[in-house]
Amino acid sequence: MKALLICLLIAAPLGAQRDFLTADEVEKVREAQEPNLRLKLYADFARERVDLVKSLLSKDKTGRSALIHDTLDEYCKILDAIDAVTDDALSRQFDVKAGLDSVASVEKQALPYLQKVQDGQPRDLERYDFLLKQAIGATSDSLDAAQEDLGKRTQEVEARDQKEKQERLDSMSPVEREGKVAEEKKAEEKKAEEESKQKKAPTLYRPGEKKSTAAGGGGGGGQQDR
Repeated sequence: MKALLICLLIAAPLGAQRDFLTADEVEKVREAQEPNLRLKLYADFARERVDLVKSLLSKDKTGRSALIHDTLDEYCKILDAIDAVTDDALSRQFDVKAGLDSVASVEKQALPYLQKVQDGQPRDLERYDFLLKQAIGATSDSLDAAQEDLGKRTQEVEARDQKEKQERLDSMSPVEREGKVAEEKKAEEKKAEEESKQKKAPTLYRPGEKKSTAAGGGGGGGQQDR
């Protein structure tokens, strides 16, 4: 399930996020391609949802329960997005400590507040009790993950990705499996070739031109100038 969520959030972020983010938030996510920036954005969005719940609970108005329900639902989906973006970034060897520090800071404040709401038993709690419990559990789990050693979490992500990859291969027919393996090998070779080109030192010499020849030519030119 998480693998599907990662696919939706990374491969098609705008369509996948319109159901829990505002149009303005979607645009900000689109612009924040770097994982740490994106995590900080999601942390801000999560804090804003908690602040909205606080505001709604401070006013005993008719109909507030539906708004609290929807806000908690959005909050839970934002936390799912945080975990999915983090796992995707770690699988691609990105350092996301800065982003996770922002996430942990928000969640450390959100968790005791949400627990306080649960303990306070608001009059309309039954309308959003399930989502409140879900939000508390999701915040606790996400906070633990945000504070986990990144090296350990990276290993866990890689192990899970490898397991899912093997399960996909096992579900294929022999012909499909061979084609998939060949496709991945070709992609790895192309990646290695591109990395090799990037590492190759730049030169001003034309193809086939040697350093000694260029130096000699420069000397001849100098004699002619004199």
